[in-house]
Amino acid sequence: MKNILYIFLLSTQVFWAQSAFEKGNDLYQKGQYEKAAESYETIIKSGQQSAELYFNLGNCYYKMHKVAPSVFNFEKALLLNPNDSEIQNNLAFAQKMAIDDITEVPTVGFAKIIQDFTSGFHYDTWAWVAVALSVLFLLCFVGYYFSSKTGLKRIFFTSMLFVLLFAIVSVFAGFLQKNHHENDRPAVVFAEVASVKSEPNSAAPEAFALHAGTKVYVLESLNNYKKIRLLDQKEGWIEKSAIKELK
Repeated sequence: MKNILYIFLLSTQVFWAQSAFEKGNDLYQKGQYEKAAESYETIIKSGQQSAELYFNLGNCYYKMHKVAPSVFNFEKALLLNPNDSEIQNNLAFAQKMAIDDITEVPTVGFAKIIQDFTSGFHYDTWAWVAVALSVLFLLCFVGYYFSSKTGLKRIFFTSMLFVLLFAIVSVFAGFLQKNHHENDRPAVVFAEVASVKSEPNSAAPEAFALHAGTKVYVLESLNNYKKIRLLDQKEGWIEKSAIKELK
């Protein structure tokens, strides 16, 4: 009985979320962006989320020229669907509304090679690649074991070694990508102007100022402050109320 009730409640929630989503889409098409955003927000508050939902919400805020919510929701959409070119393009347009123009300091050398390689896939994708290669390794082993010809045995044995090597690389890449994903704490500045201090207290001198829509990375927290790093590697302490974390 409890299972039936749970399924019923879940189905009702999904149906309601779909109706609210379609309502938001209809309002957006009519140019009622504020009401459309409210409809999408109610879905998120209910616990539902998807890349399409955040993408549409980001478009609403972009149309209303609200840079911080626009960037935030496009970033949320990109977390759920990191390879979507449309989300990437709209995020770039939203970021152009931000006042701060921060140039990313590129990673160089061996670290860049590793980063570029591992970031090619999501860690879940790397896991599936490793599983597929493991199955292929097993098939090569079976072929090697049952082959009666020396030439075929050599081919299967060599294939086993290469497949095993690629499987190990896939597992390694997946672990690195997962570790990066879990330790990465991106956030967006929501305050119109936020003072970044050299130390985590109000009396500390201002290191620099940030404006709404700027993306930062949270390094640590202390009382009402969070230590952040920018794409240009500048660091400082900002009041936690001035930013909103993406994860």
